[in-house]
Amino acid sequence: MEQTLSIIKPDAVKKNVIGKIVDRFESNGLKIVAMKRIRLSRCDAKDFYAVHKERPFYDELVDFMVSGPVVVMVLEGLNAVAKNRELMGSTNPKEAAAGTIRADFAESIDANAVHGSDSLENAKREIAFFFATREIC
Repeated sequence: MEQTLSIIKPDAVKKNVIGKIVDRFESNGLKIVAMKRIRLSRCDAKDFYAVHKERPFYDELVDFMVSGPVVVMVLEGLNAVAKNRELMGSTNPKEAAAGTIRADFAESIDANAVHGSDSLENAKREIAFFFATREIC
């Protein structure tokens, strides 16, 4: 069993599609073992996305992630990292396969509805960023 982090981003929260996105995870064998709705501070968003600090889109990403509440979750299941990435679809929703979360709910490459860990190593780091061990059931 693996665990991975998923974030429903401000655009999808604003559209009120949290339940539809959660259903995609649960219907495809992923169990939600932790979940909360929060509003990221600018400092938190900068820290979380520090890996992109030198990229030209970093400031816009931080601005977007603090623009409204997000829902952070720990998903658990067999090959959870790969399964979550498959369910999300391509970062650019115009390139995402039909039926993926981004194809169905994302507005643009910038407002792309969800974030998911890209490796087990990053999943562990990202989960620890948002959740204390006691919060994961």
